[in-house]
Amino acid sequence: MAEKPIQVFSEIGKLKEVLLHRPGKELENLVPDYLERLLFDDIPYLERAQEEHDNFAKVLEKNGVKVVYLEDLAAEALSTPELKEQFLDEYLDQANIRGVKTKAQIRELLLGIEDNKEFILKTMAGIQKAELPELEEKNLSDMVDSDYPFAIDPMPNLYFTRDNFASIGYGISLNRMYSVTRNREVIYAKYIFNYHPKYKDAYVPRLYSPEYTSRIEGGDELVLSNKVLAVGMSQRTAPESIEVLAQHLFDADMGFEKILAFDLAVNRKFMHLDTVFTMVDYDKFTIHPEIEGDLTVYSITRDENKELHIVQETAKLEDILCKALGLEKVTLIRCGNGNITAAAREQWNDGSNTLTIAPGEVVVYDRNVITNKALEAHGLNLHVIPGSELVRGRGGPRCMSMPLFREPLEK
Repeated sequence: MAEKPIQVFSEIGKLKEVLLHRPGKELENLVPDYLERLLFDDIPYLERAQEEHDNFAKVLEKNGVKVVYLEDLAAEALSTPELKEQFLDEYLDQANIRGVKTKAQIRELLLGIEDNKEFILKTMAGIQKAELPELEEKNLSDMVDSDYPFAIDPMPNLYFTRDNFASIGYGISLNRMYSVTRNREVIYAKYIFNYHPKYKDAYVPRLYSPEYTSRIEGGDELVLSNKVLAVGMSQRTAPESIEVLAQHLFDADMGFEKILAFDLAVNRKFMHLDTVFTMVDYDKFTIHPEIEGDLTVYSITRDENKELHIVQETAKLEDILCKALGLEKVTLIRCGNGNITAAAREQWNDGSNTLTIAPGEVVVYDRNVITNKALEAHGLNLHVIPGSELVRGRGGPRCMSMPLFREPLEK
């Protein structure tokens, strides 16, 4: 049997290995006029964001978690000059470069970077037109959009490693992102799992692929147990993607029996399922109060003919979770401790986007004071990290982490 380097059968099993991306120069290529295009509301201060991210990694390592970095694994995957050129050609094809001669210049610039890690970091950072020599002769395609400052857009959302691929069981969902801006991010995961020595010959079922045309993102994929996967139908994830994921998940025969598709409001506030709902213990969940009340959930199983069987259910969140997890009771811990104003403010700053590193043990931002006190009052052990710059990208500790290995739950 091939090795199984990815093992994620819960949201709360003791975390042993996690993938991060340390914010880089891509954040310095954010400019006010193009923030919306790049899915940012503000510009983080890079040096401070890196300090905060380094602290996040240290907290994880101090608690027995092996931290690996997207940029390192991607660099290690490009083990031959041929693979590096193949990666570059694919990267350039996805970069939407109009200018024929500009594209040739960029190719030359990037191939001139011999160190693989520096090469990868530069592809993430983007390329300003000011970095390229002035063309003596320009084709029409080189002359359009002359006022736009970038030859290739930066990828500032990459430090949210949860989204462009997701680990489920022994497998991965290589996602198709909601925004063109983020779709290019998936190339790093693709090359890691196809060519990195640790993964290329291992058992890692592909549960979704960016070749599919409908969108899905990792923030909407929550592994509630070794039998149940929750997926949000949100601004970033479409129903047809969930059907494809379901077929592949059941085909992989890893023990999953049901997918719960949560019908969320399609807006930025409810960007992903994990911005309004995360699991922090066997029977405890953080929630944004606005998802209380009756929810529409679609229960997806597979019949004896291997056809998807879908049942619409309307129920309260606690009843849905009790049924799915075989529990008599669950505790829902409200972001902002139930105060409407505090909930709105702290949910915007990812108060309910917690990273669980062991049952009842979570990583949270320090700024969400009211929510954190509520978590402690319910017996949670908190690892509090600063995140004033990191949060400007609208993501919390769960968003910034992709678990690769969790220990099985004891019960």
